[in-house]
Amino acid sequence: MQPETRQKIEALFEQYPEKRGALLPAIYLVQAEQGWVSAEQAEALAELFDLKPIDVWEVLTFYNMFYTSPQGRHHVYVCTNLPCSLRGARGLLKQIEAHLGIRAGQTTEDGRVTLGHEECLGSCGTAPVLRVDGRYCENVDAQEARRLVDALE
Repeated sequence: MQPETRQKIEALFEQYPEKRGALLPAIYLVQAEQGWVSAEQAEALAELFDLKPIDVWEVLTFYNMFYTSPQGRHHVYVCTNLPCSLRGARGLLKQIEAHLGIRAGQTTEDGRVTLGHEECLGSCGTAPVLRVDGRYCENVDAQEARRLVDALE
């Protein structure tokens, strides 16, 4: 972790009654350095927070907004929960996989797009739903999905 990041994290400690309360914002800061959190960075966080490395790793792997491996510059996630699946989301995911030449959980060779699936995006009434770089795209069909993916730099 960069010295500037460490200083920002240490400043967070003052905002929480217990040091551990600052762990989520600290992980965001570390992830911002390279787009993901390595095992070495998780260990550095554990040391800074006086935790065991597994305590940090459990938080990293519980939340889907943290990444423990290199990521693409853009994230495309397809909701595959039951309502979205009933409206074609699983087929839509397969079509996006074919279009990008990767499978869910992978990143394109050029590092442009990481594709994944979500268990629920909480937008069942507008299924199927994609989350593209944090933005919800609702009632998406294959043509719209291709347009959205191709529009990413």
